[in-house]
Amino acid sequence: MKMYAALLAFVDDYVERRAPYRSEHLANLERLRTAGKVVLGGAWNDPVDGELIVYRAANKGEVEALVRADPYFRAGLWPEFTIREWNVVIGAPG
Repeated sequence: MKMYAALLAFVDDYVERRAPYRSEHLANLERLRTAGKVVLGGAWNDPVDGELIVYRAANKGEVEALVRADPYFRAGLWPEFTIREWNVVIGAPG
């Protein structure tokens, strides 16, 4: 499996709009973590303008499908994203 970093941009009013989708989003990420697909993730602070999620997957297409299936993407809270294959050279991804 390869490692991928998904850089996810938030809409400007993300903090106000996320409440109805937050528990489903977190449950989805926990399900993916338990399945070995998500290694870690979280939002940027100051400003809260995006999120980084590190995925373990066979290919970039699999990661894109996981991003597009997330409640935040479906609700329009991630209007754009970038997925990059990540060559981890130090540390253990878990």
